[in-house]
Amino acid sequence: MIPVASGLYIGSVSDLKDAESLSAAGITHILTVDSEEASVTGFNTKFIRALDDESTDLLSRLDDCTSFISEALSTQADSKSAAVLVHCHVGQSRSAAVVTAYLMKTQHLTLQEAYSKLQNIKPDVKMNEEFLDQLALYELMDCKVDTTSPVYKQFRLKKITEKYPELQNVPKDVFAVDPAQTQNAEAVYRCRKCRRTLFRHSSILSHCVGSGASAFSHKKTRIVSSSAEDETQCTSYFIEPVQWMEQALLGVMDGQLLCPKCSSKLGSFNWYGEQCSCGRWVTPAFQMHKNRVDEIKHISISALK
Repeated sequence: MIPVASGLYIGSVSDLKDAESLSAAGITHILTVDSEEASVTGFNTKFIRALDDESTDLLSRLDDCTSFISEALSTQADSKSAAVLVHCHVGQSRSAAVVTAYLMKTQHLTLQEAYSKLQNIKPDVKMNEEFLDQLALYELMDCKVDTTSPVYKQFRLKKITEKYPELQNVPKDVFAVDPAQTQNAEAVYRCRKCRRTLFRHSSILSHCVGSGASAFSHKKTRIVSSSAEDETQCTSYFIEPVQWMEQALLGVMDGQLLCPKCSSKLGSFNWYGEQCSCGRWVTPAFQMHKNRVDEIKHISISALK
């Protein structure tokens, strides 16, 4: 058990057996990030079930973890300040990810700064690459899990393919509300043929533009673009799945996306990813061709006056 900041300690499950050291450190709260819940009494506890492997979605729980630590450190017991122990099995990866996230959030550090600081304090810390990638996403979201962020949506969709490889029993909330069933002021996209509303602007999952034609060098033939700008132009929207797609997507790895009203082809999907025309690989991919849909913006009447 090693102190990281005032009142904050990082350790392993074996530290729970050392009651004398816990008492000496003034530990009042214990956060367990492990595959099994620790058997411990006399403390305020929180358990986050997590394996130390690539399948684990720790990102979605980081706000819960950092809030538990912050709330614990703001309390007092018998006029004494509280102290928190964050531990996993050996104190090197899962607990390190949580503590790094806490340092990033509360001390306004970058991922690299926070991780380096922790490694200087505890040299044996070594997070797996998946947790580092998730912390990088946490940093992109300003150290707050934003479930409406395209970054988070894309991450969650990728985890769905890992958790449900047969794509059965996929959580219903993965599918965005069908905009044809609701109304708001947000821009929407309609089928160019029958005008059926298909998805909202907030459903678009933006991606970094790829390297253009060079990304397709593995193919025997390719279309020669007229300009460098054309080579990196995205000809499709990649979106989150929408409710009207559900029957077509479940239990199927890939296929066409057809308009639910007129059945005209809108694009395609592949849970394991597809390559955008700009060269960027998107995983998973729900691709809507731009030449098959029209953007419809709502204009306020008052704005025209």
